[in-house]
Amino acid sequence: MPQISCVILAAGKGTRMKSELPKVMHQLAGQPLIDHVLDKVEKLEIKEVLTIVGHGRDIVTKHIADRSEVAIQEEQLGTGHALMQAAPRLKEDSCILVLSGDQPLLSLNTLRSLLEWHLASGSAATVLTARMDDPCGYGRIVKKDGIFQSIVEEKDADSSQKEIKEINTGTYCFQGASLKSGLQIITPKNAQGEYYLTDIFDNLISAGHKIETFCTQDNREALGINNRLQLAEAEDIFYDQIRKYWLMEGVTIVNPSSVLIDAQVKISKDVIIHPFTIIKGRTTIKEGAKIGPGVTLENCNCLKGCQIENSVARDAVVGENCVIGPYAYLRPGTVLAKGAKVGDFVEIKNSFIGEGSKVPHLSYIGDSTLGKNVNIGAGTITCNYDGKNKHRTVIGDNAFIGSNTNFVAPVEIGKNTVIGAGSTITRDVPDNALAIERAQQKIINNWQKAKDK
Repeated sequence: MPQISCVILAAGKGTRMKSELPKVMHQLAGQPLIDHVLDKVEKLEIKEVLTIVGHGRDIVTKHIADRSEVAIQEEQLGTGHALMQAAPRLKEDSCILVLSGDQPLLSLNTLRSLLEWHLASGSAATVLTARMDDPCGYGRIVKKDGIFQSIVEEKDADSSQKEIKEINTGTYCFQGASLKSGLQIITPKNAQGEYYLTDIFDNLISAGHKIETFCTQDNREALGINNRLQLAEAEDIFYDQIRKYWLMEGVTIVNPSSVLIDAQVKISKDVIIHPFTIIKGRTTIKEGAKIGPGVTLENCNCLKGCQIENSVARDAVVGENCVIGPYAYLRPGTVLAKGAKVGDFVEIKNSFIGEGSKVPHLSYIGDSTLGKNVNIGAGTITCNYDGKNKHRTVIGDNAFIGSNTNFVAPVEIGKNTVIGAGSTITRDVPDNALAIERAQQKIINNWQKAKDK
């Protein structure tokens, strides 16, 4: 079996995106378009990957630096010209898979089947095709007695050719030597001076080579992204595919169309996801968790049996059987141990909340470490910022914190302590102590009469 290499065409500006960002860096389901393509290539276990970059090449090159080699297309003179930049690095005895960086919907199964078909056929090239009810705008696959003859672009097609439903997807397999020789003889045949990759097929047929086609089962895989409307349409399709995948993997999704799950998310069986939930980035959710309604998770690790309702969490760890919300906000660096509770209108940042500890409502805990079975009263605040630096608050096991307490960090509260409600704590409190800091209550009798005199 020959070695398989991959070339990804990602040099285009994407003018119709109307953006300074390179087209392949626009995101779909939480990842840049180019990442979706690279993910498939890696799953195919293709080791030699070359991406052709041009517009915004510094951004693209930096992003894919550890995943692909790059070649630069200084001028964007068509797909053939783009592939010419790869030619010196292509091996004649390799199978070359050519992909577009703006086609995120191509499935792993389709690409694997395309490669198998090509290798079994012994052809010089294989074109991945699709059948469209409305093929307008696509290059048509012209055949005679079922044998590939040419690819005719929409603008060049005559009336009979425009009736053809089978279209070119822009994805190909080539025998390395055939591709290299074909690239040497294509020439620009248009006013723009562009080299079309599809011209290679005419040259290969003229030289007596056989060209094969392989048709996708789902024509939506052929969709490329040229503007933001197409991006939105492709994202809808992609999110729907993700939801169907997790449903078949044993995840319950209530009202699936209201739930968005990014491509890199991992979910275990027997998880229940309620409506209007958004799960982003590299979030993982373990067995028995109940997420939603109205939850946003980004890059979180949610362990078994946790429950999160109407809350937001980013870069946080939610331990087993934790109960979160409603209306809680877990900021980056938050780690909740087993059985912790975070209630309504609580914000936690860069803090560890120990096993069984509770922050039930209306509190801010920042840059803090809480031990086991700590109870935080309503309205408690850790004053972690002095205007220049952040400082930590440490609260020991079994501490009971009265409502409306302020901890002026850095401060350490010992085990089994009680802090009286309404206290502002500025000094450390030892184990087993009661700390109260309040001004003396004053009562002025007949206040209204005294004021009016």
